[in-house]
Amino acid sequence: MTDTLLLNHNPAERAGAVTLADVVVIGAGQAGLSAAYHLRRSGFEPVTLEGREPERSYVVLDAEDGPGGAWRHRWQSLRMATVNGISDLPGIAKPDVDPDEPSSQFLTRYFGDYERELELGVIRPVTVSAVRREDAEPDGRLLVESSAGMFSARAVINATGTWTKPFWPVYPGQFTFLGRQLHTKEYVAASEFAGEHVVVVGGGISAVQLLDEISRVATTTWVTRREPVWRDDEFDNKAGHDAVALVEERVRQGLPPQSVVSVTGLIWTPALRAAAARGVLERHPMFTRIEPDGVRMADGSFQPASVILWATGFRAALDHLAPLHLRAPGGGIVMDRTRVEIEPRVHLIGYGPSSSTIGANRAGRAAVSEIIKRLR
Repeated sequence: MTDTLLLNHNPAERAGAVTLADVVVIGAGQAGLSAAYHLRRSGFEPVTLEGREPERSYVVLDAEDGPGGAWRHRWQSLRMATVNGISDLPGIAKPDVDPDEPSSQFLTRYFGDYERELELGVIRPVTVSAVRREDAEPDGRLLVESSAGMFSARAVINATGTWTKPFWPVYPGQFTFLGRQLHTKEYVAASEFAGEHVVVVGGGISAVQLLDEISRVATTTWVTRREPVWRDDEFDNKAGHDAVALVEERVRQGLPPQSVVSVTGLIWTPALRAAAARGVLERHPMFTRIEPDGVRMADGSFQPASVILWATGFRAALDHLAPLHLRAPGGGIVMDRTRVEIEPRVHLIGYGPSSSTIGANRAGRAAVSEIIKRLR
């Protein structure tokens, strides 16, 4: 059985080696595993670094030390009962879930079992530094430069997500603050803020979940740039479809994608209703500047604070694609479904409208279908 390949080699030993593959998948989170599943199901076999080259081949490169993608790093208090919409991976049903189990533990185990059972041949840890065109031919190959050497591919499926690229807004006085500033990516547990006053910045799901947690052990102030929109109605399939369509339209125009929650709004849960009843969800307009001991609020008042938590989201981790010059003048990448319009050999999944777990599964299938047509 093909298991995860852990690389314990000196990367310099493979510096001149080039491994051929029809498809290189970058990233083994939900989107990457979905793509690998559909490749395997379509008759592609995983390449190994020992030089085995199947007739139809693919390789999955993942930067993590083990399975789970970004879920490996989620905070311990994020339990399966409060995870927002995890979808089953394709082909194998998700096992029974203990709602009290930390999502980082459950999903790491689930993803790992999935990789092994389907023999997906994920190679890790491998960091991809660049993707380039081998030549000027539109049907030529792409060169993927990585810590495991070079890979020459006829198509690339990029599934690197956003976790490695947290977004930090810049505000006046930011570097004068004497307290602690951290991003959601660095959050571990509310207990580390006991007795502090924490300013939570952000209007997304993570922001309100962490605000609820932290408010149980510390005093808090919640600030957002825009007034949050709350949903009382059920978020059904039609609402989800409409939200994804709005995000997709921005991508078609070459604009940076918005998060799905930016168009869906925040959904009331029992926990958040309880937080509102405690007065925790009192939203304030964004502060105007940061001072050594706190923040200057929009109305001119001063809010003392010892911690600022930036729950301000993430951006797509696409720096390694920079040599391909994919970005449009609007700052985004013009897409035709999963395919990059100006470079049809590259597919982005888990990007824009496919950034949700359900969307990632569908995008994996769509990307593989398009690639098979092109390779024919």
